Amino acid sequence: MAVASKNIPAPDLVAVRRALLSVSDKTGLVEFASELAHRGVELVSTGGTARAIADAGVAVTDVSEVTGFPEIMDGRVKTLHPLVHGGLLGVRDDPEHAAAMDEHGIQPFDLVVINLYPFEEVRFAGGAYAETIENIDIGGPAMVRAAAKNHAYCTVVTDPGDYAAVLNALEMNTGSLSLEFRKKMAAKAFARTAAYDAAIANWFAEALDVEHPAWRSLGGRLAEVTRYGENPHQQAAFYVTGERRPGVATARQVQGKQLSYNNLNDTDAAFELVAEFDPARSAAVAIIKHANPCGVAEGASLKDAYLKALACDPVSAFGGIVALNQPLDAEAAEEIAKVFTEVIIAPGASPEAEAIIAAKKNLRLLVTDGLPDPRAAGLTAKTVSGGLLVQSRDNGVVDDLDLKVVTKRAPSEAELADLKFAFRVAKHVKSNAIVYVRDGATVGIGAGQMSRVDSSRIAARKAQDAAVAAGLEQPGTSGSVVASDAFFPFADGLVSAVEAGATAVIQPGGSMRDDEVIAAADAHGIAMVFTGMRHFRH
Repeated sequence: MAVASKNIPAPDLVAVRRALLSVSDKTGLVEFASELAHRGVELVSTGGTARAIADAGVAVTDVSEVTGFPEIMDGRVKTLHPLVHGGLLGVRDDPEHAAAMDEHGIQPFDLVVINLYPFEEVRFAGGAYAETIENIDIGGPAMVRAAAKNHAYCTVVTDPGDYAAVLNALEMNTGSLSLEFRKKMAAKAFARTAAYDAAIANWFAEALDVEHPAWRSLGGRLAEVTRYGENPHQQAAFYVTGERRPGVATARQVQGKQLSYNNLNDTDAAFELVAEFDPARSAAVAIIKHANPCGVAEGASLKDAYLKALACDPVSAFGGIVALNQPLDAEAAEEIAKVFTEVIIAPGASPEAEAIIAAKKNLRLLVTDGLPDPRAAGLTAKTVSGGLLVQSRDNGVVDDLDLKVVTKRAPSEAELADLKFAFRVAKHVKSNAIVYVRDGATVGIGAGQMSRVDSSRIAARKAQDAAVAAGLEQPGTSGSVVASDAFFPFADGLVSAVEAGATAVIQPGGSMRDDEVIAAADAHGIAMVFTGMRHFRH
C-alpha cells in the first residue's frame, strides 16, 4: 500500500549547521572537513573517518558519543541508530516529526557525506568469498538512501569529486544549500546505491552459479559524455562497470581528440578481435570499420602484419580503427600514420612510436597494459523494447575445439593453420559471416548479409577489388581457405567459395543438409572441417 504524502513544501534554502561524515575513500576528506569546520559546521563522524579528521587538528564528534553506544561487531554496527537516522529522515516542518525529534533528543543533519565500502574493487580484484562479503556496506547505503529521501532538508554527497561544488554552493548562498542542488545530489546518491547493489547481486549470481537470477540489474559509473551517439541527433555517454578487462574502459588515452560513441564501439570490437591472437606466437593487427573487420593478419612484425591486413581492403581501412596485440613500435607507427586512422589501441607503445603518432594530433592512441582474455567468462547485454537481453560472453576459442575432418581429403598443415585463423576472425564478423584467409591474412570478408551466399560473393568481390588495387593478376582468394560463422544450409554457399578459389573450409556443421554440403566438397576435391560451435554475432 502506498504511503500518502502530507504535501509539506520543502524550503528553498537550508543552512548547513551539522554534518555527518563516514567515508571509505578519504580522497580530499581532510581539506573538505577543514573547510566545513571553518564555516562553523559541527562535524560528526565514524571510525577511521573521525580519526583522519581529528589527526588533522579539526574538531569532530565521534558518532558513538551521539548514540551513546559504541561501535560493535568489527564496526558492522555503528550508525544504525534512531539518533542517526532520525536526524537524517526527520521532516522538520512536520509538527509530529518535530515533536518526536524534540522528545527523543534527535538533532538534524543538514549534510551527509558518505562513500561506500569498496565492494566493486574487491570483487573485480578476485577477492575471496569472505573478504568480498565483508566489503558489502550496510550502514552507508542506509544513510545515503535516508538522506536522499529527505533531500527537502538534507544534502547527501557520495562522490569526493563533488566536494568543491558543495563548498562553492555554500559560498554562493552564505552557508546554505538550495533545493535544486539538494535534488541533484539526491538523484546521484540513489543512482550510486543502485549500481552498488547491482554489483552485489551480480557477484552473488556468479558466486552461486545462478545463470538467470529472478532480477537482473546492471550498473556503471559515468566515464564521459560523448558529443553524440551513433548519429548527431542522439545523446550518448560512456559508463564503466569496474570489470578489470583490458580494453576501452581501462585504457589510457595517450593523445588525440575525444573518442566518440562509434569510436568506442568500434575500438572495443577491434581489440576483442586482435586478442584472439597470442602475442607470444606472432604479431597481429586488426583493422575495423563499423564494428566489422576489413583486414586482419599475423606477421613477423607489427609492420608486416599491418601491411598484410591493409592489403585485404585498403579502401575500407580509410578512417578505421587499428588494434595491435603487441606494443606499438616506431616501425609500425610510421606505416599506420600514412593512412587516415581514427584510433590505435595496443597493450603498450614505445616512446618513439608515441612521438611519431604525436604528429597526427587528432589520431587517438590508447594504451591498455594488457590484452583481454578471449576465454574469460562475462556477460553482454542489449536493450530491446521494455527489456534487456543478457547472455554470457562468446568465449569459445577454436584452439580448444575438437575439430572434425568430414571430407575425403584432410587439410594440409598450412591449410589447417589458416582455417583456425579464419574461424577466429569469423567469430568477430557480423552474421552472416564469410572470411577468406591465405598465409595468415584475411583476403576477403563478407559481413552482415541476409544470405550466406551473398556474404561469400561480397567477400570474393572485395578480394578482386583489392587485387586490382595492388596490380595482382589473381585475387587473394585463389588458393585460400574459408570460414563460415554458421553452417552452410545448402551447398550453394560452399560452391560459391570454391568458385572464388578456396581449397579448404571450416564451419560449425549441424545442417539438415550436411551430407549434401560434404558431398559437394568432395566433388570439388576440397577439405572441410567441422567445429561443432557457431559464432553468430548480430
